Amino acid sequence: MLDTSARLLQLLSFLQARPDWTGPELAERLGVTTRTVRRDVDRLRQLGYPVDAAPSATGGYRLASGASLPPLLLDDEEATAIAVALSAGAGGAVAGIEEPALAALAKLDRVLPPRLKQRAAALRASTVQLGAVGDVDATALVTLAQACAAQERVTFAYRARDDEASERRVEPYRLVSTGRRWYLVAFDLDRADWRTFRVDRAESVVRTGHRFHLDDPPDAAAMVSRSVAVAPYRYVARVRIDAPAALVASRVPPTVGVVEDEGGGAVLTTGSDHLESIAGHLVGLGFPFEVEEPPELREHLAGLGAELTARHGAVAPPA
Repeated sequence: MLDTSARLLQLLSFLQARPDWTGPELAERLGVTTRTVRRDVDRLRQLGYPVDAAPSATGGYRLASGASLPPLLLDDEEATAIAVALSAGAGGAVAGIEEPALAALAKLDRVLPPRLKQRAAALRASTVQLGAVGDVDATALVTLAQACAAQERVTFAYRARDDEASERRVEPYRLVSTGRRWYLVAFDLDRADWRTFRVDRAESVVRTGHRFHLDDPPDAAAMVSRSVAVAPYRYVARVRIDAPAALVASRVPPTVGVVEDEGGGAVLTTGSDHLESIAGHLVGLGFPFEVEEPPELREHLAGLGAELTARHGAVAPPA
């Protein structure tokens, strides 16, 4: 069993990770009785953390926004600076920390008093990141992250790739960062199917308060990889490559193509609106390959090979 100080930190971590917990759930996670949970919640309140309790047979707890910032050893200016910095990190200003930054931002946003939320939002709106990789609204990201954690339905206005506008009602599951963009994997209630959504194309994101339970969610990363690499494009190519799949995958980003192991070699599925882009990428991999489909790509490569041979095949060796 954890000592009291360690247990309080663990309890606080649980309350920050999800909006609502029952007493028995917390007791099971901490390995204590519900009576000990009640005592620990009282200790957190004495330390200044605003923990609300819902009257019920099992007891419910949630970490509420306080009138002042809980004692995190941060003053208002420091908390605001961290919120802005985390927003930049979640937006891709620093490669590799997008998802941890978003998780931390979602926790911080849950306990920030309204005046600090407004201050952080104002600073984000007036800050320009030179070379930023995405144009995603940090507020929308935080709202979606919290809805994923709480398993709460959301609604938003969505603009598709062809600029078609629609209203969406979804059950959000995961946010996935590709390094360039953020994608939401969610169950679309009106289409009764799983979908991926670019977060920068979602507007007016609203949590509805309606909870749900997912029985068999998909592999979010694989779903985003396949939809981004293949689905939106005019040409979808299937290419057999004479090299180990692991080696091919190390040279093909998941947003560019899907690599599958097949008989000691690899099969690459990728897409583009332009045959030249696919051809250039395949040649640049540096492996022997054969295009299985589409026929347009085979014809393009054959023509390109003939032109290169005509221009360079008859060059005399140096004397």
